[in-house]
Amino acid sequence: MSVLPAMLRPTPAGSPQPVAVIGVWPRLLARWDARIGLGLLAALVLVAVLGPLLTVDPNVPDYTDKVAPPGGGHLLGTDGAGRDLLARTVAGTRTSLGAALLVAALSALIGLFVGVVAGVLGGWVDAVLSRLTDVLLGLPGLVLTLAVVGLLGPGFGNLVLAMTLAGWAGLARLARVHARTALTRPDVLAARMAGVGELRIAVGHVLPAAAAQVLVLATLGVGEVVLALAGLSFLGLGAQPPTAEWGVMLAAARDTLAFAPWQLIGPGLGLVATVLAATLPSEALRDVTDPGTRA
Repeated sequence: MSVLPAMLRPTPAGSPQPVAVIGVWPRLLARWDARIGLGLLAALVLVAVLGPLLTVDPNVPDYTDKVAPPGGGHLLGTDGAGRDLLARTVAGTRTSLGAALLVAALSALIGLFVGVVAGVLGGWVDAVLSRLTDVLLGLPGLVLTLAVVGLLGPGFGNLVLAMTLAGWAGLARLARVHARTALTRPDVLAARMAGVGELRIAVGHVLPAAAAQVLVLATLGVGEVVLALAGLSFLGLGAQPPTAEWGVMLAAARDTLAFAPWQLIGPGLGLVATVLAATLPSEALRDVTDPGTRA
C-alpha cells in the first residue's frame, strides 16, 4: 500500500506519541471527509443488515421476466435469469462489505499479535518472526493470493482466507516498528523502574500505540480488499454463481452489456460507495493519528 513506507518510520525521540484509538474520535469527526465517509459506511451497514428484509429473494429466478429494464416492480431491472437486480445488489452489500471487513480484521489481529510479540520479546523470536514477515512481504500479494486459491480451490471462503494470509505481513512489520519504539518511551521506562511486569507493559503501553497505527493501515486497505474480492470473483476465483456478489454480478453483466447496460448500475454503484466509505474516513484517521500533524 502506498502509505506503508511513511507509516513504518519510527517516531522520533521527543515527538508526540501515537494517540490511543478512542482519543482520535473528536478530531476525526471534526473533518468533513470523515463525516461523509462514515455516513456512507453507516448507510451501507444499514443496507446490509435491513436490506434483505425489505427485498425479494435475490436468488429466485423468473424466466418470464428476463433482462427487464428498470421500472415497474424492478427498480434496477432483472438479470439474464429474471432475478431482481436491486435485491441482488443489496445482498451483495452484505457479502462484499462483510468479507472485506473480515479480511481487514483478521489481518489486523494477526499482524498486531505477531508484530507486538516480535517487538517486545526480541531475540530469536524477533528474528524468526521478522524473517517470516520478510518472506511474505517479498511476494506480491496478488500472486500469493492466487497461489493459495489455486491450492485450496475457487470459493469465496478460500478467497477470504487467501487474502488474509497475504495481508497480515505488512501490518506485522508496522506493529513491530511501533512496539520497538514504544519500549523506549519515558512512561515504559518508568513502569519498568516501578517493577511493572513485561506482560502488563506490553498490554497497557505497547499494544495501544501499535494498535492505533495498525488500525489506520488496515482501514486504508478495506477499499482495496473490496475491489480485489470483486475482481477475483469476476474472474471466477471467488464467489460462485448464483451467489449475490458484486464481482459475480459484473461478470454476468458482460453477456448482456450491449443491450442491457443497466445491469452494471447496482454492483458498480455499490463498489464506488464502499471504496469511498472506506477511503475517506481512513485517510482522515491517518492524518489525525500522525504525530507530525498534532499540535
